[in-house]
Amino acid sequence: MAKLTTYMDILNRASSIVIVLVQPAGPLNVGSVARLCANFGIQELRLVAPCCNPLAIGSKQMSVHGLSILNNAIIYPDLFSALADCNNIVACSGRIGSSDFSTYSPAESLSWLLSGPTDGCSAIVFGREDRGLSNDELSLAGRVLKLVTRCEYNSLNLSHAVAIVLYELTQTYQTSIPVKSAQINKRPATCLELEGFINDAKNLLLKVGFLYPHTSSARMKKVRALLKRSRICGSEVALLRGMVRQLHWATKDHHSS
Repeated sequence: MAKLTTYMDILNRASSIVIVLVQPAGPLNVGSVARLCANFGIQELRLVAPCCNPLAIGSKQMSVHGLSILNNAIIYPDLFSALADCNNIVACSGRIGSSDFSTYSPAESLSWLLSGPTDGCSAIVFGREDRGLSNDELSLAGRVLKLVTRCEYNSLNLSHAVAIVLYELTQTYQTSIPVKSAQINKRPATCLELEGFINDAKNLLLKVGFLYPHTSSARMKKVRALLKRSRICGSEVALLRGMVRQLHWATKDHHSS
């Protein structure tokens, strides 16, 4: 069992976690989130296609001692690009989840995030202020964290949601986290590696008739969820991708003959 108990332990673990905001609309919220990152030891903020100027005067004023985090925030065109190097991903949602996704409490989601190997980058993703994250975006995560509020009004301000999750993260740091010894030296597959394999597998399965175009996306979402639950490592994805490519080559050779 691993336990993060000292201030330095917490800071070291926090440094491997990034906060990702998808299409934030308000500069004040962006600045407030940068400040929260500084409050809780998060060193990197990533912005996906922001709908505002993240370096507006109001944003800088709200960031206070998180100004350097705000100034260094990298802008990405889409969520997949922002998560390409991440291997442990939690997506936050306040809406009622569809049957396609299992949702977890903050404690469950963040314990899962911290229980994996520390190599590589982990991410916590927050959606748009008005409509959150799409199903396709949620499918990139290994866990969907649900913040439970009153049913009559379940929409939280973006920066308030980030504050709650980061506070819960500090509480989770201080609880015992099971780490299986066999997993310690295995680097989980990155989002880029996993999506590359899924794309190759989808093309092969379409080719051999196992998948049909109109249902392929839904069925591959289930494959993606299965792989994320298993926390498959990078070398295992490489093995599977090699097998798929060899099968693709073999079927091509068979058809040509």
